[in-house]
Amino acid sequence: MSPTSAGLLQVGLLICALAVVHRPLGDYLARVYTGTRHLKVELLVYRLGRVDPASEQRWSGYAFGVLGFSFVGVVLLYLLQRAQPWLPFDFGRGAVEPGMAFNTAVSFVTNTNWQSYVPETVLGHTVQAVGLTVQNFVSAAVGLAVAMALVRGFARQRTDRLGNFWVDLVRGVVRVLLPISAVFAVVLIALGVVMSLKSGVTVDGQEVAIAPAASQEAIKELGTNGGGVFNANSAHPFENPNSWSNLVEVFLMLVIPVSLTRTFGTLVGDRRQGRVLLGVMGVLWAGALAVVWWAEANGLRPLEGKELRFGVPASALFANATTGTSTGAVNSMHDSFTGLGGGRCC
Repeated sequence: MSPTSAGLLQVGLLICALAVVHRPLGDYLARVYTGTRHLKVELLVYRLGRVDPASEQRWSGYAFGVLGFSFVGVVLLYLLQRAQPWLPFDFGRGAVEPGMAFNTAVSFVTNTNWQSYVPETVLGHTVQAVGLTVQNFVSAAVGLAVAMALVRGFARQRTDRLGNFWVDLVRGVVRVLLPISAVFAVVLIALGVVMSLKSGVTVDGQEVAIAPAASQEAIKELGTNGGGVFNANSAHPFENPNSWSNLVEVFLMLVIPVSLTRTFGTLVGDRRQGRVLLGVMGVLWAGALAVVWWAEANGLRPLEGKELRFGVPASALFANATTGTSTGAVNSMHDSFTGLGGGRCC
């Protein structure tokens, strides 16, 4: 099969998978954020946080919750990095330098996930799992909560209440992000993504870093986060070993944004509006993909900076998906794209 045919097959499979889950997941998200019943684990969290789940907040209270929670997240993640020498699985990597720790804390709490360091040589597994992976969950849940507050602003009349931030946050983590990530972490492990608490393995006399990557890979794509366990991000064969894992990761980046259009239409009481949003998103995504794919396939150096395991089509597909969803994960280096392709995806 030619690279073009293989690329078109991947795009077709991706669109079919998104079409299958669009309606059920979109309706499920609508039920999650409008239901009045609470799970036992959620009630426990509310009790510990002294939150009344039946109360709703004005925009100012909701905004204060978002900002306050994010501020505490920055402080805790900063301190966790600075305390790394006293944590298990630090592998002697020492405390993260203050400026770098602050940059990383702000980056992950704001769902930016920009990394100015080599993760496999700077961070131990505890900071990766307890710090960064947890922030991948809660920062994505904050984004979902803000999206739901915006939708309620469109849908509600004669009220100044936008819901309860703490309820939206907990439900986003417990009912949406955790179960989907758990399933796809297992899928990624089955496809060859590493999941180990060892610091590395020796191959031909060279130490090769490994990590509990599958669990972070699933949520970093699903939550449109992007920070990698390894410096090469999703271009690393331990994070993205083959064409199937590549397709799964692209699917994870797109599945919630695509399904949220159905959620929007359901909550505002007019599903045609959701279909219009989905149509506009689809046209923009397809047009951008065509531009990036054509530019990279016809450039002077079409494979420079692209994973040779994937080639131009899969590199273009991943680049278009990660940029369109503001994820930040990469399976190829965007600064090595052609001017037209890189200008579109970056």
